[in-house]
Amino acid sequence: MKQSSLVIVYHRQPYEEYVEDGETKFRANRSPNGIVPTLKSFFRRLAPGDGAWVAWKEHDPETDPDFDKIIQIDDDNDGFMVRRLPLTKEQVNSFYHTTSKAAFWPVLHSFPWLYSYDPVDWPVFLDVNRRFAEATAAQVAPGGLAWIHDYNLWMVPHYLRRLRPDVKIAFFHHTPFPAADIFNVLPWRLQILESLLDCDMVGFHIPRYAKNFADLAVAMSGAVITRTADVSPFLHVPGQALSEPTVPTNLRAGSRDILIDVSPVGVDVQLIDAVLATDASQAMQQEISESLRGRKLFVSVARSDYTKGTIEALLAFERLLERRPALRGAVKLLCVSVKAASGMTAYDDIQRDIEGHVGRINGQWSTMDWTPIVFSSTPIPFDELLAHYRVADLCLTTPLRDGMNLVAKEFVAAKDGRPGALVISEFAGCAVELPDAIYTNPNGNRDVDRAIDEALAMTEAESAARMAKMRASVAARDIGYWTEHVFANFAAVGFAVEPERRTLSPAA
Repeated sequence: MKQSSLVIVYHRQPYEEYVEDGETKFRANRSPNGIVPTLKSFFRRLAPGDGAWVAWKEHDPETDPDFDKIIQIDDDNDGFMVRRLPLTKEQVNSFYHTTSKAAFWPVLHSFPWLYSYDPVDWPVFLDVNRRFAEATAAQVAPGGLAWIHDYNLWMVPHYLRRLRPDVKIAFFHHTPFPAADIFNVLPWRLQILESLLDCDMVGFHIPRYAKNFADLAVAMSGAVITRTADVSPFLHVPGQALSEPTVPTNLRAGSRDILIDVSPVGVDVQLIDAVLATDASQAMQQEISESLRGRKLFVSVARSDYTKGTIEALLAFERLLERRPALRGAVKLLCVSVKAASGMTAYDDIQRDIEGHVGRINGQWSTMDWTPIVFSSTPIPFDELLAHYRVADLCLTTPLRDGMNLVAKEFVAAKDGRPGALVISEFAGCAVELPDAIYTNPNGNRDVDRAIDEALAMTEAESAARMAKMRASVAARDIGYWTEHVFANFAAVGFAVEPERRTLSPAA
């Protein structure tokens, strides 16, 4: 079996699985955006077939005794191997739904009062992470690099370092990383930290999260910060809630030197432009504009999660109708709050609350020819979402805490300098990149109201100028920039690949 120089380790499988004529088949993700297509595009920098992916798949050994643990995916990423870790329904529920989502998630997003120790089965979490490490160890070539993604695989570096001391280990944290006093709520804090310190490189979206991690390492393990750098002006907005003027870039932990990377994920601006330029998209944009009949369109798009601020956005929209009677019948909100995956019972209550607020607001304010909120609990196709972004007047993005938030960047890219406004929470990671957005603190009603009023009061000239500046920033630090940055840091820790063979963009 051929080993791979770059192995991406992520809980999600890098394709969609479907059954046709009784046969299981695989296809590329129908949406060309998102982190999975982005990560797959890294394989294009390697020799054909030299990349691999490790993921879990729920599996019942009684109904599928011939489960294929290794499959080959052939797509426009030059083909790659996928090692699938079979987990039972009970293991998935314990490792992912309970420990990762119900216990770790609220701590990471600074909601420690929602954390509960009691249902966590730490031995199961360790066992699943160990199995991920064993699969990775079997797949990565001597001197290769394993790139591990996100908090539910926190302990993989610990096991992998002992199984394969010859390989390079990188880790990317997609969620926020909280301050030590919040992180330390976790009883397993030292084990988690020591596992991350087994890496050669640990990456975060923004300087604040990197600083929180470094401070924790110094306080808990005696690590030493060996280098600090000034934060790029692109990532520092003085006075903004998540802004940092300096950031640690290197740690020394025992005998290991660790590179701390700050690299906010970008969006594929070229792909967004290409989709919006198609005849189909142009027709869709025209249809959306005509259906509005002169009304202003607001958009709010997120997963159903208490951290995402969807309820705060809905209540702000309701207050707008109450505060400003002239806007009744003159504004419309497209609210997309995508249901959590099946089995995620921790999010059932928030989904019911969101749907309840939508129903109540529409019931109170609707007229014969106007429904204030159009709501969807299922994902809207990428091309349709982009068409709504292009037409929309305001994007309301109010997470209480968010690692990055690509919706805001996609909205900015889709507007392409046209008049519009982005109202964004100061606690979204991408806020440090977008100083021309209208910041708001979603923890206070009056501040969200103020931000919406400010957006509506802007002249077309000012709103277009702001959108143009944000578009330039998003375009300059797009997915291609992020890819180059990450590969440069791979090289800095001793893993280099052939020069780029062609322009990168996420695979469809």
